[in-house]
Parts: sequence; C-alpha cells; structure tokens
Amino acid sequence: MKHDRLAPLLAGALRVPEELPALDEAGWDLLLRQAGAANLLATLACLLEERGLLDRIAGPAREQLDWARVLARRHRQGVLWEVRLIRQALAEPGLPLILLKGAAYTVTGLPSAHGRLYSDIDVLVPEERLGETEAALMLAGWAGTHHDAYDQRYYREWMHELPPMRHLRRLSMIDVHHAILPKTAAMRPDPALLRAAAVPVPGMPGLHVLAPVDMVLHSAVHLFSDGEFNNALRDLFDIHRLLCHFGNDRRFWVELLPRARRLELERPLFYALRYGAMFLGTPVPEAVRAEVAGPSPGLLVLMDGLFRRALLPDHASCGDRFSPLARFLLYLRGNWLRMPPLLLARHLFHKAFLSPRKSGPEAA
Repeated sequence: MKHDRLAPLLAGALRVPEELPALDEAGWDLLLRQAGAANLLATLACLLEERGLLDRIAGPAREQLDWARVLARRHRQGVLWEVRLIRQALAEPGLPLILLKGAAYTVTGLPSAHGRLYSDIDVLVPEERLGETEAALMLAGWAGTHHDAYDQRYYREWMHELPPMRHLRRLSMIDVHHAILPKTAAMRPDPALLRAAAVPVPGMPGLHVLAPVDMVLHSAVHLFSDGEFNNALRDLFDIHRLLCHFGNDRRFWVELLPRARRLELERPLFYALRYGAMFLGTPVPEAVRAEVAGPSPGLLVLMDGLFRRALLPDHASCGDRFSPLARFLLYLRGNWLRMPPLLLARHLFHKAFLSPRKSGPEAA
C-alpha cells in the first residue's frame, strides 16, 4: 500500500481495505491515528465489517475498532431518536421537513451512514416558514445559541440558515436551513427545485430527503464551497459512497450533469468527481467525466495543489510544509465564494478583531 505524506495510509485504506490485514503493528498505529484525526475511525471499522475483514485484523487494532463500532451504533440510535422528536415538533403546525447530509444518510440506511459521526442534524424548510419552524422547535425545547447582535444579523440576513439551535436538556444540535448556500453567495441554487424533487422516507410519514442527484450535489457544494476542511476526507468519502451506491442506476448518471447545470453547481461537481477518483478511486463514466466543465488548465494546477493538501486529515503524518498555507488560502476562497468583497472584508475584520473577545461557542 502506497504511503507518503500526500497519499496517506488512510486514503489507501478507504480505497483498498482488502490490503489492511497485511498491515503491521506500526502501520495500524499510524492508520488509527489518522482515522481519528479525520473523524473516520468508526467508518473504517464499519468498512472492514462490511468486507468481512474485521476478524483478520491484529488484536489491539481490532479492539479499538470494536469500540468505534459500538459508538457508531449508539450514535445511530441517538440520531433516529432526535429525528423522531423533530418530526413530532414540526408535525402539529404542518411544517414540511427535509433532512440533509448525515441525518438523511442515517434514516435512509445509505452506505454513507455506516460509521459516520456528526454533531448536528441539518434540516431544510421553506424560507417563508422559518419563523414557524423556529417557534415550533423552541416550544419543543430547542433554543438559539448565538445571541450577539452581529451573529444574529450574520445568520438571519446573509446566511442560508438560522443560528444553530441546541436542545436545553439533551444538548442535541439542529441547523435549520432554507437554502444550501448563503444569500450572499455568487451561486444560488434554487431551494424550491430541491424541495420539489425531494423524496419521502419509507415508514416515516412527513419526512423527506433530497433526491439522489441533489444529495450528491449538496454534498459536493458543501465540501468544495466551504472554507473549513476539518472533516474534508470524511465528506469526500460520503460523496464516493453516494456515487458508488446511486451510480448502479444508469438513470442517475444521465440526470446528474443536467441537474448540476440547472442548479448552477457544475464546478463543485467537477471537483467532487476529480478528487473522488484521485483519492478514493471513485468510478465515474467517461462520458460524464469528459462533459463536466472545470476551471482553466492554469487554475486547475493551482486548485490541485490546494485541494490535494486540504482534503487530507489534519494530522502531523499527512501533508507537507505547504499544507497550512493551502488550508488558509481555501479558507479565504470559501469566504470569497460566500460574500461580495465589501461584506467579506467587514466580516473578516469582525472575525479577526471582535469575535475573539467573545466566548468561543458563541462566535459565528
């Protein structure tokens, strides 16, 4: 298995888990530390379980992976319980509910959910019903977490979501979205198109998830238009598993690129397909690969240099001396994509000089 700082053990393990039983003790020690840094320890355990390889792993490593599987099972139970309570909270006022990302993978039993750990539940509702949604959740025990006047304005005027809400007793977190990108972003995929194509979750009346092509596009835009890369490899593995799962249906590939163009998300899709194939061997039909539009050749060289570093786990054994610079430049890019220049300068000034004076969790 190839092992260097820009092609770490973890990427190889996710790509070819069949090689892991041959890994020596030092290799396992490094792999588990990389997986922990990438929030992929439970995912790795479940991947080995799916392939029937867990019993062939060295004892100490298997013991740690077994604990990760226990944690993943408890996490899944907790998510299903929270989703049930959210449905109850929104059912009486008749509010539509669409789950996004991790919670959507969990309730539909997609492979992307196996071992995936996440800290909040993301939902999508119509913007004109945000007030009703917030009120219904508050009656059920959730409360906003960002009380500063600037933070309130940041979320309610410029962003695509309410300030995050935390349940007062269970401390569970929920993000209420009305779109998948901020109001101030250059790309503005129409949320009405996403809601119209959403599909019901079997056995859970009133609950929907995004259509398969929209689910992939949302994951792609979330990863490649954001400035935070703490869970980047986990999110790329999500996309890989979604494409492998939905790609078994030929209609999915026929619909994917036209849908990306209609939602103005072709560029994030290009990056998702390119880096999925580069890191994880994601299978993509040649016709799709050839037609999806990417950046100019010169810009692509630059983006390769940045994403090849930022998508790796934030661990001392991964990346090189340019990795911190790559993450910083992509952080600036992510903010640039979210806001026009003047507003961005004002926001970064606030983040750099005013937000540090507040308590950490309250900072936007």
